[in-house]
Amino acid sequence: MSHPETAVVTGAFSYTGKYIARRLLDAGVRVKTVTGHPDREDPFGGAVEVVPLDFSDRDGLRRSMEGAGVLYNTYWVRFARGETTFERAFENSRTLFEAARDAGVTRIVHVSIANPDPASRLPYFSGKGRVEEVLKTLGVPYAIVRPTLVFGVEDVLLNNMAWAIRRFPFFPIVGSGDYLVRPIYVDDIAALAVAEGPRSEDTVTDAVGPETFTFEALLHLLASAVGSRCRFVHMSPGVSLALTGLVGMLIRDVVLTRDEIDGLSASLLTSDGPATGTTSLSEWLDANGDALGRRYVSELRRNFRR
Repeated sequence: MSHPETAVVTGAFSYTGKYIARRLLDAGVRVKTVTGHPDREDPFGGAVEVVPLDFSDRDGLRRSMEGAGVLYNTYWVRFARGETTFERAFENSRTLFEAARDAGVTRIVHVSIANPDPASRLPYFSGKGRVEEVLKTLGVPYAIVRPTLVFGVEDVLLNNMAWAIRRFPFFPIVGSGDYLVRPIYVDDIAALAVAEGPRSEDTVTDAVGPETFTFEALLHLLASAVGSRCRFVHMSPGVSLALTGLVGMLIRDVVLTRDEIDGLSASLLTSDGPATGTTSLSEWLDANGDALGRRYVSELRRNFRR
């Protein structure tokens, strides 16, 4: 089955969306992006049509997707800040899906998160779960891709952990550190998503890599990759959050949130299913470790400051 001629990708100038757009272009698909950052540097040299993402303009959002066969959605927020809340992100996602349906889009491929749960006390995971519920009742064929811990050149989380491991004499481990992660390469997520575009059946797929680590083992792997002798110290969640909050004040960013600590320590960034990605983090670090963490990547500068 061939892919529809035209696809819309949210956030094609950002992280996961960029890899999805690149794979679509390589397959000869015409790509349009609706993005909240239309002035970002264009990595595609004008090959992707750009439309500003304005959730308040429902009719304009619908028009921007007319003629497209598939919507690839990567939109979400990492944490609440100011007017950016998880509840607003949920309503924005509903608006986007309804606009796609009204525009005649025949399939929605949605990038979610591993272990979403509408009843979770963690708003990131509960919001993702609620968004999936909306998509499943929309009446448009869907594919849901649920990544675990994502890694890649443009990554924020692993890069900034490596940055801290390079620069500080010690790094906090919340609690025991024996909670699990199964890292997935960002281009493997893109491959899974794009493979779903031509299909018609409803699917849900966990996007997980071929390796499983405890969080402590992951940190030691990062330290080895960047050549650091940083010590890892077990701490309570409160002390760990206080330390990362202090670093955040110094660099003017949100380094880590309590919800992220709780989600990580609850092993929510893993899956019991088979590996669906092929790129191992350890091999990727062999090739990219020297560059990882050389500079800090600011979440606020990337997604909140204009």
